[in-house]
Amino acid sequence: MGRIRVLSDHVANKIAAGEVVERPASVVKELLENSLDAGATEFRLDVEAGGRRLIRLSDNGTGMMRDDALLAFERHATSKLSDVKDLLSIATLGFRGEALPSIASVSRLSLETRSREEQTGTAIEIAGGKILKCEDAALAGGTIITVRDLFYNVPARKKFLRSDQTEIAHVASLMTHYSLAHHDKSFFLRHNGSDLLDVTPVETLRERVYQVFGSQTLDDLVDLGEQDRAMPLPADEGEPAAARRFRLRGFVSGPHVHKLNRNSIYLFVNGRLIRDRLLLHAISAAYYNIMPAGNYPFALLFIDCDLEEVDVNVHPSKTEVRFRHGSLVHDFVRDTVRDVLMAQRPVSRMISPGQPPGQPATHLPYSEFTQRMENADFGVLAAESMLPSATPADAALLPEFLLRRPPSPVPRFDFSDASIPADMPGVTSTVRAIPDTHGPLFPNSEIPQLDNLDALRDLRPLGQLHDSFIIAAGRDGLWIIDQHVAHERILFEQVLEARRRGKVETQGLLMPMVIQLTAAQQLDYVRIADELNALGFDTEPFGNRTIAVKSAPAGVTGSDVEKVVFEVLEIAEREMRKASLEDQRAAIAASIACRAAIKINMRLEPAKIEWLLRALAATSSPMSCPHGRPIAVRYATRDILKTFHRI
Repeated sequence: MGRIRVLSDHVANKIAAGEVVERPASVVKELLENSLDAGATEFRLDVEAGGRRLIRLSDNGTGMMRDDALLAFERHATSKLSDVKDLLSIATLGFRGEALPSIASVSRLSLETRSREEQTGTAIEIAGGKILKCEDAALAGGTIITVRDLFYNVPARKKFLRSDQTEIAHVASLMTHYSLAHHDKSFFLRHNGSDLLDVTPVETLRERVYQVFGSQTLDDLVDLGEQDRAMPLPADEGEPAAARRFRLRGFVSGPHVHKLNRNSIYLFVNGRLIRDRLLLHAISAAYYNIMPAGNYPFALLFIDCDLEEVDVNVHPSKTEVRFRHGSLVHDFVRDTVRDVLMAQRPVSRMISPGQPPGQPATHLPYSEFTQRMENADFGVLAAESMLPSATPADAALLPEFLLRRPPSPVPRFDFSDASIPADMPGVTSTVRAIPDTHGPLFPNSEIPQLDNLDALRDLRPLGQLHDSFIIAAGRDGLWIIDQHVAHERILFEQVLEARRRGKVETQGLLMPMVIQLTAAQQLDYVRIADELNALGFDTEPFGNRTIAVKSAPAGVTGSDVEKVVFEVLEIAEREMRKASLEDQRAAIAASIACRAAIKINMRLEPAKIEWLLRALAATSSPMSCPHGRPIAVRYATRDILKTFHRI
């Protein structure tokens, strides 16, 4: 007797369930995608015990006729495909015909559905893949699928489920994803009687982001707009060269938002929720040199392209895709995200404390306050608020005080060394004030409402904190700038520009510096020697595992030359084996800029601070240093007013 046999449908369904149904969230995904394909606009999901005990999804979609409801539980029965050619242009979320039979084989499932074309509905009950009941029922239009006792007949798989909290977190994440992808639909999620998600239809994606994440997250996001690009494609065998349109929209966070994992990256291709290494790498590449390594942004991206350009039939759970021209898609996403970030220059902001309970917010609406401040002079402090004649009623209108100009200039507070008692507890350094040599910051002009670093060019420096941070005032709030990383960003871009023009400034060393290398460092040196020399170093081999440095970039002191070389070699060993030439060049330039930049605990003259702010404003990316650390944070006027309970 032969050894090969055909598996029974019962066994085959359980094997398929092992591929499709990994956990309760897998069930929810399949059911939800079927409901979306059915044209539903309302989704209600009730879950108990993390999905082990109960998963019930109700929708108002087209529903199914009686015969279709029975066929839906046959393997590979689907309404989405009819020919093998259809696999080349799949427009629906589901298409395999495996979801319902796989789920039914490992649970107790009931289906209640009614098509708009029929007067009565159909109710079906299945346990472990066996149909127990099928009868007519009086039902509203749409479909309700109830899944109970998941994996009750596969105890080995049930043991691999995590805690209820972990499983419901996966379910909630899935519902959140699809609620973001369909802002014109309503989504409701309840777990053990507690409402976890309840969003109603809205007109824009921005409104849905606000519904799901709140205003604080929304304030940190940059809108990509609608980016549409026709990309020429190479000629395939037997096909002429052509062009395909790719569209990208959504939101990304500013470089100051650092997530410890990729859980805040939401990706959709033609409306399909996916996990894709190509796109994740493109997003990371977009933040290269403006976000620290090992950190991730928030991203909500929707990529739309011709159906023929993406293969969705590469994974049983349909969570992975393969692009026909992956490198073009990668570069499109990377370049678009980075270009928008460079153009909008989002600023890091300091979060104000929340309003204490029982403290009503008040006095003037923020919009009215900003209107009254149109001609305010930020170069003068209003002193009336400190006068003894000010009444409590006057004090309640602090914005008015900011608008009143005193008849004569008010002396500024000079926080010099002598102004702070040496024995004051907790005082370890000083804030030095810069003499006021300016007139009004924005005389007779409308106050700009800037949420980006374009405001840098208009800041008025006030002084230094700890001889390390520049304190500056602007119409949009109070700014703190890290002087070291600000100068580092300036020098970084100057070094790259000089390299591009072939005019890197160098300084010769009095005596060549001989540096000993390890075997690995010797190999890395050979690989990057040309780029190292092009950026201002003059190095050459000097015996076995030894190099001689004859000159270095201008600004790098003699004591830092060896440190820069070893730092570059360390980066080369860790990150550059697969890096492009451009990435290698940027990494070397970043090391040079870091060593040449002004340091912390360094007192700066007012003119130097002025130059630093103006030069920083002129850079292409003033958000962060080449290593990704934030350069400036802003304490917005609105947040200041909230802190003092004025709005």
